[in-house]
Amino acid sequence: MTDILPDDPRYAALVEGYNHRFTGRPEHVRQVRTTTEVAAAVREAVDSGRRVAVRSGGHCFEDFFANPEIQVLIDLAPMNAVSYDRQRRAIMVEAGITLGALYPILYDTWGVTIPGGTCFEVGVGGHLTGGGYGHLSRRDGLVVDHLYAVEVVVVDESGTVDVVIATREPDDPHHDLWWATAGGGGGSFGVVTRFWLRSPGVDSDDPSRLLPTAPRRIRRCDVLWSWDGMTEDALTRLIANYCGWLERHSAVGAPETQLWSNLIVMHRSAGIVALTAVVDDAVEGAARMLDDQLAAIGDGTGLTPQTVDRDVVDWMASWMPSYSWPSDPKGRYKNKAGYLRRGYTDKQLATIFRYLSDTEYANPAAGIVLTAFGGQVNAVPSDATAAAQRDSVVKASYSAGAWQSPDDDAVNTAWVRAFYRDVYAESGGVPVSGDISDGSYISYPDVDLADPEWNTSGVPWHTLYFKDNYPRLQRVKRRYDPRDVFRHGLSVRLPD
Repeated sequence: MTDILPDDPRYAALVEGYNHRFTGRPEHVRQVRTTTEVAAAVREAVDSGRRVAVRSGGHCFEDFFANPEIQVLIDLAPMNAVSYDRQRRAIMVEAGITLGALYPILYDTWGVTIPGGTCFEVGVGGHLTGGGYGHLSRRDGLVVDHLYAVEVVVVDESGTVDVVIATREPDDPHHDLWWATAGGGGGSFGVVTRFWLRSPGVDSDDPSRLLPTAPRRIRRCDVLWSWDGMTEDALTRLIANYCGWLERHSAVGAPETQLWSNLIVMHRSAGIVALTAVVDDAVEGAARMLDDQLAAIGDGTGLTPQTVDRDVVDWMASWMPSYSWPSDPKGRYKNKAGYLRRGYTDKQLATIFRYLSDTEYANPAAGIVLTAFGGQVNAVPSDATAAAQRDSVVKASYSAGAWQSPDDDAVNTAWVRAFYRDVYAESGGVPVSGDISDGSYISYPDVDLADPEWNTSGVPWHTLYFKDNYPRLQRVKRRYDPRDVFRHGLSVRLPD
């Protein structure tokens, strides 16, 4: 274990993360290399009464690890090993590895992958515990749908630190801890140190068969439309068409679920609206599928794309297909999210246009990203894992992104808060589950959902994130973290 103190030149980078609006001031940053060292760090913090938190990749939208109240920060970055576990017939992944490091190991070693995200700096520890999704999720489901087991450092009522391995086997006495870790969010139950991955139904001791086969080549289509001359009718029709295509083509097993796309509607000050769509080039009719989607999206808009680029690229050489939240080294952000079961209402679309075309506000990194969802994600029952949203077709991300000065915090956070509130004005300012919306995604955390100033719906934040799964999550919390050692602004609360 390496103890990094405030006077260490490495300290500053570790107490800040992706969102530079938040900076921690821990007394110590403990860099750990083994589960034994994690347990020792947790034990020392508990014994001394110090508040502890954990960092994997540091890509959290809120202050869950970069909070001034945290006194001991456990940094998992040195825990970045990947190997095949013959005993469990699963691929073991340590929680400190980033997605960008994990993908080439899985591909180069075994030719497999996971349906994870395309922000390469994201740490596996936070990504998997929140559910994990990416551009293969319509084909392969969430990452946690391939989670076989987890190793977690926990603290009992007496303050005793223990290491628990929990599996998806129904008769495992720790099965509920596996269930909660599979989408219940990080930082609520303990420190997850290792994951074991094996797709359900796979009965093999060949590691090349344990996870989805990685595509060899990706066919992609990148489209840009200009904001010059963009009318409300054109933009709202474009968005409605995009959501409508996903409504029609997101059923489990539908051929088009091989295709994934992002519609990136940036604020007018950015000058562009963009679409990225990708599909495994080996899929029958891949090129036609991309063309058909683009035609459907543009139908009746009167818009002519500024550019349309089509290409076929190697999976690992040039495969990142999505919009990655800008990783400005000094970037400050406010992000929000919501699931869509179907497309926005006309009133919501008008609100989206009003905010994104507002000439009184200028931020080229602000906007909304509409990500294709559904498909195999929706083949899993809502209560099979803690990831409860299993019948949506779009995941929406709202962002005021990448400004650098604290002086600009107020105007940017106010804009995105008002934008989000007004999009969901008819449901109390938040995406209450109903015909159109289905709550939000815990790995895009937004503490405003727990603030009655911004959530006037009467629906608690935990229902928006976890739906009917929350009481079970609370029972897991009571069993494995009865002292509430592991907590943050949106952590699972102990039951009354």
